Amino acid sequence: MAIWLIRAGSHGENENKFIEENRVYVTWDDLNIDMGKLFHRSDLTEKMTSIYKDAKPKTIHNWVSQVWPFAHEIKKGDLVILPLKTQPAIQIGEVTGEYTYDSSAQNPFYHWRSVKWIGEAIPRANFGQDLLYTFGAFLTICRVQRNNAEVRINAMRANGWKAESITTQSKVTHNIDDGLEDTDIEALAHDSISRLISARFKGHEFTRLVESVLIAQGYITYRSPEGADGGVDILAGTGSLGFGIPRLCVEVKSGDTPIDRPTVDKLLGAVTKFGAQEGLFVSWSGFKSNVQKELATSFFRVRLWSQKEFLEALFANYDRMDADIKAELPLKRIWTVAVQEET
Repeated sequence: MAIWLIRAGSHGENENKFIEENRVYVTWDDLNIDMGKLFHRSDLTEKMTSIYKDAKPKTIHNWVSQVWPFAHEIKKGDLVILPLKTQPAIQIGEVTGEYTYDSSAQNPFYHWRSVKWIGEAIPRANFGQDLLYTFGAFLTICRVQRNNAEVRINAMRANGWKAESITTQSKVTHNIDDGLEDTDIEALAHDSISRLISARFKGHEFTRLVESVLIAQGYITYRSPEGADGGVDILAGTGSLGFGIPRLCVEVKSGDTPIDRPTVDKLLGAVTKFGAQEGLFVSWSGFKSNVQKELATSFFRVRLWSQKEFLEALFANYDRMDADIKAELPLKRIWTVAVQEET
C-alpha cells in the first residue's frame, strides 16, 4: 500500500469538489487525452509537449513525472493525502476505484479516481514536522515515502488520527533539509508558529490570545472567566466604552476536533441572548466540511475563523498587540523571493 499526495488546486479552489464527490482529480488544464491508452511515459511526454507548446522540456518532464503515476501507479487501497488550503488540516482518503477518463467532463476534470475519505480535516499539528515538510512540497501529485511515512500514517489511522507521539517521531531520521528549495516555506513557517501557539496558549489561554487580537483591532472586550461561560467566551464592542456597533459575541475553541454545525448554532443563539449583532466563532482545529456551506443564510450574522483566518488576523495586528503577549509569542516578519509553484 502506497501513500500519495494530491492537491486540489494551488489555492485549494477544488477542495469541496474533491471532498463532496469522493474523488481526486488531475487538475492540468486542457489535458483531454486518455492516459489509460498510453503504455509508455514517452507517449505522455509527446502528448503533453503537443498540448503545452510554450512549456520548456524540463517543465514537461516534471509534469509527466506527476501525472503518469495517477493513471498507471496508484492502486486501489492506496491512501491519498489532501493538504487543505481552506484550513490548517489534512484530509486523508483510501483509493477505491481505477483510473477513469471522461472526455466530456468539464475542463480540467477529465481524469479521476474514486476515494473514501477516512480522515476528515485532521489538524496539521497532529503530524510530525518532517511529514509536514513532505506535504509542503511544490508538487501536485507525488508519492509520500520519506521518514517511514507509510508506517507512521497507518499507525495514526489505527489510533484514530490522534497526534503522533514524541517517541514515534524521535525514532525517525529527519531529512527536512532534503529538497527544501521545493517546499512551501510559508506553510512550514505557519506550522512552526501554530506549534508555538498550541504549546503556550492552551485552553483558556487561547481565548486570551484571541481577545488580544480583537483589542488590537479596536474593540473593547469582556472575557469570561475560565469555566462555564454562559454560551460565549468574549463580548466585544466598539467606541470608547464598548457600547458602539458592531457588538460581537465570540466563541473560542482550542481543541483538536473540527467544529460541527450544532455547535455553531449555539453561538447564533448567544448573539440574540446578549443583544449583539454578530458572532465570531474561532476554532483552532477548524470546522466540519459542511459547516461553511450550510451557514450561507447566516452570512450577515456570523463569521468563522479557523486557524488560517486567525493567523491572518494575528499577523495583521501583531504590531499593535499587548507587549506581554508579544513576549510570549515572539514573531518576526521576513521577506523572501516567492517560489513559483508547479502545476
